[in-house]
Amino acid sequence: MKISSLEIRCCRHEAVVVEGAAMRDGIAQDGLEFLVYTVNTDDGSSASMFGFAGRSALGAGHLAASSFRPFLQGRNALDREQIWHDWRVSDRWWHHLPIYCFGPVDCCLWLLGAQAASQPLWRYIGGARAKVPVYASSLVHADADAYANEALDVQRAGLQAYKIHPPGKSVGEDIEIHQAVRKAVGSDFNLMSDPVAPYTLEEAVRLGRELESLDYLWLEEPLPDENFSALRELTRILDIPVVGTEVLARHPYSVAECIASRVVDAVRADVSWTGGVTGAVKTARLAEAFHMNCELHTTIFHPLELVNLHVCGAVKNCSYFEVLWPMEKFAFGLKGRLPIEGGMASLPTANGLGADLDWDMIDNATIAVV
Repeated sequence: MKISSLEIRCCRHEAVVVEGAAMRDGIAQDGLEFLVYTVNTDDGSSASMFGFAGRSALGAGHLAASSFRPFLQGRNALDREQIWHDWRVSDRWWHHLPIYCFGPVDCCLWLLGAQAASQPLWRYIGGARAKVPVYASSLVHADADAYANEALDVQRAGLQAYKIHPPGKSVGEDIEIHQAVRKAVGSDFNLMSDPVAPYTLEEAVRLGRELESLDYLWLEEPLPDENFSALRELTRILDIPVVGTEVLARHPYSVAECIASRVVDAVRADVSWTGGVTGAVKTARLAEAFHMNCELHTTIFHPLELVNLHVCGAVKNCSYFEVLWPMEKFAFGLKGRLPIEGGMASLPTANGLGADLDWDMIDNATIAVV
C-alpha cells in the first residue's frame, strides 16, 4: 500500500459566520477556512480528512503540500509509526510547520489502515468503550446573560456538561459570568472553565478559588501552556483540577514534564494539533501511566471531531467528547450528523471513519487544489 499521491484542497465555507463578539481579537470572520487532505495509494485505496487552516487555507495548503508531497511519496501507508517519527526529524531540520499541519496526514494513514482491516477506527486502534458522554463548549459572548442562556440551552438539549470561554478582559467580570451560569443551571449540572490564558498567577488563583466554591469540574488554561513554573504553583495551590497543554507543539515529548512533575492535573490533546491519531494516543497513554486524564480538545470541524471521537473510544482516561456550541454552526463536512443522542456519543460501527464526507459541500467550498 504505497502512497502514490497527496491532494490538498483549500476551502472556504461561506455559510459559517463567527461574529466579532465571539472572537477575543475582535476581528469578525465571515466564512470559515479549512483544508481537505486526500492520501491515495497504488492499490487504489484513498482516505480524506479535514485540516485546520487558521485564517488562510491557501497559505496553509501551499505550506503543507510543498512539505508533505515529497516526504510521503512512495512510502508504505501502513508504516504510520515510522512516518510519524521521520516527520518529527524532517520538520525539525527544515520545515517548522504549524502544529496543525501533520495531524490530517496521520489521520488519513490510520483511516487507510482501518479500512484495509475492515474495522472502525476506534477498534483498529484498540477499543475501550462504545459510548462517550458529551459536553458543549461556548464561543466568547458579550455578557453573563448570554452565557447563562446558552448553558440552559445545552442543559435542555441533554448534554452532560457546559464549558465557558469567558471574555478574559477582567477577572471580576469573568467571575460574575461563572456565577451567573451556575445559578442558571443549578447545582447538579457539570461546568468547566477555559479562559484561554489571559490571567496573571494571582488572578488565576482568585478565579480558581471562586470556581471551587461554585463546584466547577476543572479550570483549563488560565495561564499560557508554556508557563510551567506558574502553572505548577497554581496546581499546587488550588483544589480544583488545572488542565492544560493543548497548544504545546510536539506531543507527547513536550508534555512529558507537565505530566511527570504535575505542572497540571490533566493534559489536553487532539487529532488536529497534536500530531494526528498517533500523537493524541501517545499523549493519552503517557498520561494514563501517571494516573492522569488526557481530555481531548475539540477540533472544530466535524469530520475531525469524528476522528477525535474514535480516539475517545480507544482510551480510558478521557472524561468527555467535546463539541463547540451551537453545534449547528459547525455541522458541515459530513453527510450525516455526529452520532450524539441523549448526551452520549456512540462510536461508529462501519469501517474506517464510519461516515462519508460531504463531497458536494467540499466541492462548493474549494477555492484551490494544491
